[in-house]
Amino acid sequence: MRHEILDAPDFGLLKLTLDAGEKVVAESGAMVAMGPSIAVDTKMRGGFLAAAKRKLLGGESIFQNTFTASAGGQELYLAPPVEGDLARRELAPGETFFLQSGNYLAHVGDQLVLDTQWGGVRSFFGGIGFFMLKVVGPGTLFYASYGAIHEVAVGAGGYTCDTGHIVGFTSGLEYKVRPFAGFKGLFFSGEGLVCDFEGRGSLFVQTRKAPSLAAFLHPFRPVQQRGDN
Repeated sequence: MRHEILDAPDFGLLKLTLDAGEKVVAESGAMVAMGPSIAVDTKMRGGFLAAAKRKLLGGESIFQNTFTASAGGQELYLAPPVEGDLARRELAPGETFFLQSGNYLAHVGDQLVLDTQWGGVRSFFGGIGFFMLKVVGPGTLFYASYGAIHEVAVGAGGYTCDTGHIVGFTSGLEYKVRPFAGFKGLFFSGEGLVCDFEGRGSLFVQTRKAPSLAAFLHPFRPVQQRGDN
């Protein structure tokens, strides 16, 4: 199987070229286009309870699509729902990677496991959800972001990141959530909450965040006047 990431980091599009018998599992609604010799099987991977857990707790769709090529040279195009970047990560057996809710796009490998990870109340108040998506190898993971993706190597001294800009991080990192510049900064700095990461590993951040876009657009929303139909 060959892959190519097109039009990144603005409007990332994943192009996969499948040989006969190769298959890819993708998030529901991710398919943009595909060759004529690709079969699609839609199901709840891992059974109803596992699929419902990913949906309710991890923010992913309850159904996933498996694309299988019956001939060589079949092209499959996948894309996330919002504009932004795409990245690929190879996971070794037992290797764990944590994703922000909604960043999963697709994966290759029957042994790769998608699960949810309890992040504690600190995660809820940190804006990255009660649960994060826990991905365990072996397999190939494709994930997306809103804006471009940048990798930060975290080592001695740690690293601080706005919670809304977190895409994912490796299992060697621990974090704590705190208000930016104290509680006064929480309400008046415009930054809100940040995560202080410690340990050794990689942190992946996105250059944009959806709440900032929503706040920017809010003043331009049409306001319905009383008496309007």
